[in-house]
Amino acid sequence: MKEKIDSLRESFEQELSRTMSSDAVEQLRVAYLGKKGSVTGLLKSLKDVGAQEKKELGQHINQLKKQVEERLAQRVESIRAAEEQREIAAVERYDVTLPSKGLTGSYHPITLVQRQLEEIFSSMGFIVEDFKEIVTDYECFEAVNIPKDHPARDMQDTYYLENGQLLKTHTSAAQNFILQKYGAPVRAIFPGRCFRNEATDASHETTFFQMEGIMVDKNISISNLIYFMKTMLSQVFEREVKVRLRPGFFPFVEPGFELDINCLICGGEGCSTCHHSGWVELCPCGMIHPNVLKMGGVDPEEYTGFAFGLGLTRLVMMKYGVKDIRDLNSGNLKALSQFQQA
Repeated sequence: MKEKIDSLRESFEQELSRTMSSDAVEQLRVAYLGKKGSVTGLLKSLKDVGAQEKKELGQHINQLKKQVEERLAQRVESIRAAEEQREIAAVERYDVTLPSKGLTGSYHPITLVQRQLEEIFSSMGFIVEDFKEIVTDYECFEAVNIPKDHPARDMQDTYYLENGQLLKTHTSAAQNFILQKYGAPVRAIFPGRCFRNEATDASHETTFFQMEGIMVDKNISISNLIYFMKTMLSQVFEREVKVRLRPGFFPFVEPGFELDINCLICGGEGCSTCHHSGWVELCPCGMIHPNVLKMGGVDPEEYTGFAFGLGLTRLVMMKYGVKDIRDLNSGNLKALSQFQQA
């Protein structure tokens, strides 16, 4: 019996070395370990030997069975690794630095309008700054004249993080940073993504883009604010746009205004985008509050300035006729692929 076991072991190794596929290994497993397999047959034949010999032979057969199982598993792994290498070698090599073959992408409409605005304001002497999306409570609220108990906080449903920081609710969170960095005089815009936990509809989203702008110098007035806003809008839309300026309360400006644009989706007749009013709120603005200037290290007795928070996402909707703000963040290629512009 021992000779038969050794002979079977040697035969198995020879047959295993000739297997070249996972299917061949499986066939070999059935031939040796299946119900009618060679190793299984040895175990069944133990009933015909004596008790003492059965114990010794049983150990040898079980060792053979374990060896066959391990060697089969190793062979399968080896074959799979070799197959993967062949597949990798068969992949066509290409140079990623070569130009594409007629395949072109497109910038997102928000990116297109943001770049256009950056060019417009740069031509008027504004610097373009970037700012982080995760800010402190001080940066987002207190530094722009919204203390912890101020009711204006109720207007901005905020995403707070476990560490006490938050996702910025408006680009005004960068005002203090800009004033501290550049002092006065300064002209700067700082576009960015904002977040608010609010109900969505055709003109409201939880994630949206704004472009904040400030101008601080001696003798700055509301007339300067109106001039820059009209200049910007006429260049963006390449035509005169009907706007209105109405009083509005924002803690970081005094006086404060709401700059509305005549809805270009419906031509002012009323639709779901403008909530059937004919107007779309585009740009909260006003003269920078003296407290904000002080916290930014600027003397309000010597300098004045204006600030505006341009609704960049809504501006995109007006420029391209996008009726639902949710389309812009949807990732819907059918909706976005029309903006084929470099």
